[in-house]
Amino acid sequence: MLVLTGPVTRDEVTGLCDDLRGLLEVSGFGIVVVDVGGLGPPGLWAVELLARLELTARRAGGRTRLRAADPALRALLDLVGLRFQMERQVEQGEPAGGVEEAVQTGDTAL
Repeated sequence: MLVLTGPVTRDEVTGLCDDLRGLLEVSGFGIVVVDVGGLGPPGLWAVELLARLELTARRAGGRTRLRAADPALRALLDLVGLRFQMERQVEQGEPAGGVEEAVQTGDTAL
């Protein structure tokens, strides 16, 4: 996982791309999860950073998947036409993944 805390300066972008490429090589997985929860308020600088990271991943034969993406960041990415894989986020009132609800014997199926 690559954790981003921001704002990220232009000087840091190359290092983050190198880190992402290294994660793809070391892990052997085709996807690197990029935690964007700490980026702060989204802006075009964040869009450029994420686009560069995705391009780096694709050139290395992989992909990125965003974790903890702010709704405003998702809207901005949609606005500029960039599509990213997003980790599924648990909606309010929905149990987290891997959690099973208890069922009483004798309950009818819905």
